[in-house]
Amino acid sequence: METKPTIYIISDGTGETASSMVRAGLVQFRNTDTNIVRCKNVRTNDQAEALVNEVFIKKGMIVFTVASPSLQNKIKEICSEKGVPAVDLLGPLLSTFANYFNLSNQGEEAGALRTVNERYFKRIEAIEYTVKHDDGKTTRALDDADIVLVGISRTSKTPLSIFLSHKGWKVANIPLVLNTPLPEELFTIDQRKVVGLIIDAEILFRIRRKRLEKFGQDPGNEYASKAHIQKEIDYALGIFSKNKRWPVFDVSDRALEETASEIIRVVATRMDLPYDALL
Repeated sequence: METKPTIYIISDGTGETASSMVRAGLVQFRNTDTNIVRCKNVRTNDQAEALVNEVFIKKGMIVFTVASPSLQNKIKEICSEKGVPAVDLLGPLLSTFANYFNLSNQGEEAGALRTVNERYFKRIEAIEYTVKHDDGKTTRALDDADIVLVGISRTSKTPLSIFLSHKGWKVANIPLVLNTPLPEELFTIDQRKVVGLIIDAEILFRIRRKRLEKFGQDPGNEYASKAHIQKEIDYALGIFSKNKRWPVFDVSDRALEETASEIIRVVATRMDLPYDALL
């Protein structure tokens, strides 16, 4: 039985970008039934060598995206020795950038690239953490968060979390549900990280009605009733008044970037971090 062709994606991050590009390319080869194997967080020569050896044995090919020039060269070198077909998606782009910005003529090039790599990995880790801790999915490792957002439904918790994660901040967000106790873990972590979100009742009423209409649901649902919304807001305000160490941000009619910037400024100040510590 003939073995199905396999493309191995090697990445120092999630491999999402490379995977998307590979799938886009395969559209041009509709009659080819191909396996795609994603190998994430590959950051050492030993990891790369082990993977290339595996691909060699299985007669696959490699598509890789790694930021480190030394690791790029190592993968190319081993693939060349083994005769494994390989495509470097990121290396040529970074090399062109280096030439364009004249980095190759600067003695600090290696240090500059190392700093870029560290920021890149930090951002990837922050995004992965934030996705796992969205909307109270889990409180495991809550103490690892840089920021914890707390608020009722439709106070921009998820959009703010994702926006902040792309700045390198690990963010967890926890929903405030009427008459439902908050997780105990929220009160055992460093309270300087916790931020409350509130919104004007009339604005929230309009947002929720539009959401229900968008999904073909009854806009008269209790979820969007003014009385229920006011109860939720009063409940949230009661929680915030009991936890006076939590700064509270009103997201009513504010741009996401504006709120995010203010949250970063306040949390960085409270944690004794420079404002741009994770930017």
